[in-house]
Amino acid sequence: METDNTPKVKSDPYAALRFPEFRAFVGMRFFLTFGYQIQAVIIGWYIYHLTKDPLSLGLIGLAEAIPSISISLYGGYVADKSVKTVLLRWILLGLFTCSTVLLLVTLPSVQATMGQQKIIWAIYAMIFLIGIGRGFLSPTVFSLMAQIVPREHYPNSSTWNSTSWQIASIAGPAAGGMIYAYAGVTVTFAIVMAFIALSFVSLLFIKGRPPQFIPKESIVKSLSEGIRFVFNSRMLVGALSLDLFSVFFGGAVALIPVIASEVLHVGAEQFGMMRAAPAIGAVLTMVLMSRHSPMNKPWRNLLFAITGFGLSIIGYGLSRNFYLTLFFLFFEGAFDSVSVIIRSTIVQLLTPDEMRGRVSAVNSMFIGSSNEIGAFESGLTARLMGTVPAVVFGGCMTLIVVSTTYLKTKKLVPLGLNEIHPPAKE
Repeated sequence: METDNTPKVKSDPYAALRFPEFRAFVGMRFFLTFGYQIQAVIIGWYIYHLTKDPLSLGLIGLAEAIPSISISLYGGYVADKSVKTVLLRWILLGLFTCSTVLLLVTLPSVQATMGQQKIIWAIYAMIFLIGIGRGFLSPTVFSLMAQIVPREHYPNSSTWNSTSWQIASIAGPAAGGMIYAYAGVTVTFAIVMAFIALSFVSLLFIKGRPPQFIPKESIVKSLSEGIRFVFNSRMLVGALSLDLFSVFFGGAVALIPVIASEVLHVGAEQFGMMRAAPAIGAVLTMVLMSRHSPMNKPWRNLLFAITGFGLSIIGYGLSRNFYLTLFFLFFEGAFDSVSVIIRSTIVQLLTPDEMRGRVSAVNSMFIGSSNEIGAFESGLTARLMGTVPAVVFGGCMTLIVVSTTYLKTKKLVPLGLNEIHPPAKE
């Protein structure tokens, strides 16, 4: 029998989707993520095709992560004081322009005129500008979703939002690889532009709302207010820290190519299955969670999910059987998807409307590039101690982080969803 802590909204797995503006929002996120994932894949392929240097691939992530992290706090401030839909239009226009430039520099006539080195620098420059756009995009999207869905539907909206993102993240790279192989890089960039345009059109179906934050003090004081708010909330700090360190130490999925080749001794087809397994686990779990929400005891379930994530990483590192490895990778994605939904819902519930952009910006600084940094950590530890020990080390460190967090947040474990409220204003 359901307890009083379980919100009634759980009985309707499509609650958030019944709002037309949220459907438009999900469409916008899906089209943009799908196009972005296609673009990320073909930029990697194309840069390596030009340079034949593995370091050039690492520089792609660095060129995007540095501006994204650097600008995110200011991006949150701008998001809070702006009409979200108007700001998003400008961001999408900027991303569309960057994709246009990427298309132009791949044209044979432009290549003949510019030369290879200038083309490479132009691509990195566009990646840098995309990173700036990403620094504004995350807090703006986070703030907008809270405006178009009532508070009681936040858990369901987080589930569908994350599900659409995961599906786009699976389908985008696969589509990008096929389109690049059959149609070439220029046509692929044109398709990326088409998906950004579809995202822009979806945004037009969302009504603009006036900002609830009107700056009355300096930008430095406003930003400090957002930082203080996050660090004064034990649950917020705990959720963001768990995300940061679990992804940092659990970034061993980046070592799948090495595991496939050096440990399991399988080919390209099996490698593709290994890459897909975490995402498939994530999507199937998110669909399941649209009917069975993990938010009845969110903090308890978050700790369980990240514990499962760490154990899956350890199993993946120790496995010597291909199908057993797929099993562990599937559950790594499944447990991670549970934690993503719980964390995003907690942040939504605890953040006042007028501070959503700045709090989301702090969130982005914690985790915005944790995947890239986690991949670097895994690569470094693999170099120092070997691939399998590096993977097992990452899983064990994740379990240590969860245990430490549990000891510091025991009072949060029994809380139900309806007991999580934004702190009272002074």
